[in-house]
Amino acid sequence: MSTELLTVLENIEREKGISLQVLIESVEAALVSAAKKVIHDKDKEVDVKIDLETGKIKILSEGKEIVSSEFGRIAAQTAKQVIFQKIREAERDVIFNEFNQKAESITTGTVYRFEKGALLVDLGKTEGVLPKREMSPRDSYHQGDTIRAYILEVTKTAKGPQIILSRCHPGFVKCLFHLEVPEVSDGMVEIMSVSREAGDRTKISVWSKNEKIDCVGACVGIRGSRVKGVVKELQGEKIDIIRWSENVEEYIQAALSPAEVSAVKILNREEKKAEVIVSDDQLSLAIGKNGQNVRLASKLTGWSIDIRSKKEMVKEKLEANMTSGLPEAPSQGVESIDGVGPKTAEALVAAGFKTLDDLKNASDETLLAIKGIGKKALEKIRSTALAVPKESVPPAQAAQPGEEK
Repeated sequence: MSTELLTVLENIEREKGISLQVLIESVEAALVSAAKKVIHDKDKEVDVKIDLETGKIKILSEGKEIVSSEFGRIAAQTAKQVIFQKIREAERDVIFNEFNQKAESITTGTVYRFEKGALLVDLGKTEGVLPKREMSPRDSYHQGDTIRAYILEVTKTAKGPQIILSRCHPGFVKCLFHLEVPEVSDGMVEIMSVSREAGDRTKISVWSKNEKIDCVGACVGIRGSRVKGVVKELQGEKIDIIRWSENVEEYIQAALSPAEVSAVKILNREEKKAEVIVSDDQLSLAIGKNGQNVRLASKLTGWSIDIRSKKEMVKEKLEANMTSGLPEAPSQGVESIDGVGPKTAEALVAAGFKTLDDLKNASDETLLAIKGIGKKALEKIRSTALAVPKESVPPAQAAQPGEEK
């Protein structure tokens, strides 16, 4: 009987993956519970020893041996229940450990039930749950369909391990590239970052320490063969594959593809803020539908990106200059004075008075000493010079749209 017990335990070990030591400990715990039923004292110490070679069982209580023939029906039933409970717990631990090690990887299962919008997936030893929030808008499955999903979370519950699956997590795309691209799976090409809006578009940045390897080309494959495999699994979701760069300006520029970027300006490195300039015809492409392109680029790079068009930048410059009074315009020339002819104007300029501002500070004696300046001319000069503000900006001097500052 004892050797038969060992045989049964060894079979359970093979079938359920539970170690023999755990099974033996379960039997020992069961026999302790049964023995306490026999002696009718839960506080007494009971020691159970199982010989692993012969399978012989020895049960002792305070030095006195209890033989199994003394076990009644209730004690035997108790032992049976404890064994089954311990085996179930051990089996749950085995399944939990197995899937916990597989977390953040892809698993394959079969859809077998729909429950409150979620899919219940048969994973063999256990089941996984694919909540509606973790499905791509493009996903559509029926009972019996084979499904691939990302193991998002594995937790222990009273009913056993709970495995949450996802098909919209960025990690799902990363794992698909590991499956489709040998250079990624063997570490020659590294996936640096993934940003995703499931069902619509994904941006993925890749890099290789080996400069001879075209990391983008390796992920795309000949005629797009490799990326097509990923796109097919994602039900037609668009994928942008970008070359990662440690140069932030280059990385941001690449991340905004397919838009063409004119310039990238770093506003604050600590806060990771950047300004991107694009031509007017590239503005809508750079921003993307509902801001999707710049949003994904920002998630991919980890930088806050503000996109501006060249036209917008020029307009803001002009407005800023005009608000601050720049550029400063020169005062009106002396030739603009009523009643002062060309010869008199030349004489004033020769004497060092080129503008009306210059004349304001000149004394009457100094001006009267200039050839061609009499009392009437002096009166006109004074009235004209005093009527003009010292820092006037005539309309003709205002900056025109398109001028560079």
